[in-house]
Amino acid sequence: MTDQFQQPRSPTARVEMPWPEISTDEQRLPLCEERLCYEFQDKTLLRSALTHASGADHRLASNERLEFLGDAILGAVVCEVLFQHYPQYLEGELTRIKSAVVSRHTCARISAKLGLNELLIVGKGVTNTPTIPPSILADVFESLIAAIYLDGGIGPVQDFIKRHLLPEIDATVTNDYDENFKSSLQQYSQKLYGKPPDYELVEEQGPDHAKNFCIVAVVGEHHFAAAWGQNKKEAEQLAARNALTELNQVKIELNDEDTNHDDMDKD
Repeated sequence: MTDQFQQPRSPTARVEMPWPEISTDEQRLPLCEERLCYEFQDKTLLRSALTHASGADHRLASNERLEFLGDAILGAVVCEVLFQHYPQYLEGELTRIKSAVVSRHTCARISAKLGLNELLIVGKGVTNTPTIPPSILADVFESLIAAIYLDGGIGPVQDFIKRHLLPEIDATVTNDYDENFKSSLQQYSQKLYGKPPDYELVEEQGPDHAKNFCIVAVVGEHHFAAAWGQNKKEAEQLAARNALTELNQVKIELNDEDTNHDDMDKD
């Protein structure tokens, strides 16, 4: 994972793509495989993944069932990546990052980037708008995840998801780190206790030229989860974020269209 990456795109920016013009499977399927960087053994899985309910003979022949499976696979792979790469993050922060990364908006944007709008199988009844609804683009991305998994197993689908979602994870984490968590925690502590929080050094590790520091934030009499950093400033920011997460001061805002991906625990 990189330490610096581009800022994530606005979660409210609408993805607008034209309807498909390709009409035959002879064109559609090989082009889709090329864009996915994956060749299907079972071409019927690929065709099903590209088929919107409006373009299917019946709903069981559409990509709806594949979308259901793909949503679960996407969430599981992203959760494992977050668990492995960010051992210093608490459950609440991991959940918040995951929710942003697997959102409907993100899936629709990746679909648009891959040009999947050109490959969809849709009926005439849904093409009365100038652009494809983002929900259809998000659905086909998740459906293709399931199709790759059923066709090739967990290895190829993990590679596919990581190739497209690691940049999203990096961007989300980088954007979070740019926030001033110490400032937010100070406002909270001043309001509640009339004084700023304390930051206590718990442990140091490593040689003098490459030390790592473990610091805990203290608000009032409460000691929150400690955090490691490559310098004291970084460790204090991460410790402040841990405190804010435990205090439920870090808010999670999702678009209405993302609510079916919101699996956060309710307090």
